[in-house]
Amino acid sequence: MLNNLLSIKNLSREIIEHIIEQAFSFKEINTRAIKKVPTLRGKTVVTCFYEPSTRTRMSFEIAAKRLSADTVNLSKSGSSVEKGETLIDTVKNIEAMGLDLLIMRHPASGAPFLAAEVLECPVINAGDGINEHPTQALLDAMTIKEKKGSLDGLNVLIAGDILHSRVARSNIYLLSKFNVNINIYCPPMMCPRGLEQFKVSVVSDFYEAVKKADVVMMLRVQMERQRRSMFPSVREYARFFGFSYDMLNNMKRDAILMHPGPINRGVELAHFAAESGHSVILEQVENGVALRMAVLYLLTGSNG
Repeated sequence: MLNNLLSIKNLSREIIEHIIEQAFSFKEINTRAIKKVPTLRGKTVVTCFYEPSTRTRMSFEIAAKRLSADTVNLSKSGSSVEKGETLIDTVKNIEAMGLDLLIMRHPASGAPFLAAEVLECPVINAGDGINEHPTQALLDAMTIKEKKGSLDGLNVLIAGDILHSRVARSNIYLLSKFNVNINIYCPPMMCPRGLEQFKVSVVSDFYEAVKKADVVMMLRVQMERQRRSMFPSVREYARFFGFSYDMLNNMKRDAILMHPGPINRGVELAHFAAESGHSVILEQVENGVALRMAVLYLLTGSNG
């Protein structure tokens, strides 16, 4: 069914649903006293991260180990990349050592696609520049389905630094394949072009959008991807575009609040909002392990 997982954009609704259902079946393993099955015994999985990561990298490694795969981690720091080795040479040398699957995060958009072109083994995009983050969108969809029963018919609000967010792009690609009303709220200078082709509405009233939303997805301000500041100050951003206590009181009783992490507390998301009963942020992290177990299985351990 899957050869690589590079983009949500190219996945059908049926494949997305299949991955999520497979993830739900793996979630039970994470509740066992011995959290391990022999599904990928003898397989070697390499995580190749050129950017910092906590949740994505650790959940991929935990997912692989719970499926009994051997895992190897490669970081830019301390590797031959610092000596000038090219991406292609790096990944081809890794493959020559007998890996079965490569997971890559890279600051350059398209880097995992390039790796997939030169490798025989499957490649998973764990985030490439400002392009995509497929497994984050899949675990977000899994969490929404778990909490709301279905994605169809929902009002989803995505708010924050849309322009620099690969999470936003992958989620928009995914949600647009379902019967979802997608609203966007962000500073004008952080709103990318071409959103209209994905059934997305840009809203100007944050309070009203939160009031109508079944799902509110807040995004981190990605200062590291801005060549210059796109707003006067962090304080001003928090005032006009952050999720505040008033926002929390404005939510539907059964609405959920999401964030891919890491959180800039007090900037895009108030501290108490992250800890509120609406928050499913830690559930996203928990589901990330099961979702990534499913992806690893479908790419290396399944004939489906």
